Amino acid sequence: MATSPATPYALQIQLDRTSPVPLYYQISEPIAKLILDGDLPAGTRLEDELSMAARLQVSRPTARQALQRLVDRGLLTRRRGVGTIVAPTHVHRPMELTSLLNDLKSAGHTVRTSVSDYEEHPANAEEAKRLKVRPGTALVHIVRLRYADDEPVSILDNLLPADIAPSMRRLEDNSLYDLFRELDIVPTTAHQVIGARLASVKEAQMLNERRNAAVLTAQRTTYDANGRVIEYGNHIYRASRYSFETTLFSQ
Repeated sequence: MATSPATPYALQIQLDRTSPVPLYYQISEPIAKLILDGDLPAGTRLEDELSMAARLQVSRPTARQALQRLVDRGLLTRRRGVGTIVAPTHVHRPMELTSLLNDLKSAGHTVRTSVSDYEEHPANAEEAKRLKVRPGTALVHIVRLRYADDEPVSILDNLLPADIAPSMRRLEDNSLYDLFRELDIVPTTAHQVIGARLASVKEAQMLNERRNAAVLTAQRTTYDANGRVIEYGNHIYRASRYSFETTLFSQ
């Protein structure tokens, strides 16, 4: 069912214009079924709304609504210069003290990391409180953009004590927790708060999302076996591509 990059997929469908079912729904649901059944694999490019509207003889807003409904469900994504494509498989992450990179690899995704910021500076009062160090202590601020199957899924913003911070280059190829373990620093416990909000304009651009898209947030303070704070993370994740999973036990 997949098409070549030069030939976008065009849904063949006979619309029932006498039906009470909206036309945008008649268009979006067959596409959704093909995606969910695996007949339209990730990366398949679909025709644009202008072509769809002309071919199916519907208004452009109707075609746009059909495609946007699938984008909102996380089944399609829009890329600048590429168009509308079938989105990668949704990422499910367990609620455990593990690294995102290793979780993604374990789930079968191809992972890469881009480090957009890497700066050493003395801790201000708020940062010192976060890491439980004295103001002026050398810290490293790191911002990474993590991709799964060439789709950005998260922005990882971290503060670390400078004496245990890995190099920028090593962070591009390894998980932070694995690099800690190379130094015999074992992440042992963490306090984490999960939330949600709307993405800023910059965040939406970085995550290849529309403006004001929903994102999941995670603030995590991680400790080693001696109770030292080894990282403070302020991370955001694409809600359309990402979810957390946890197992609950009764008492």
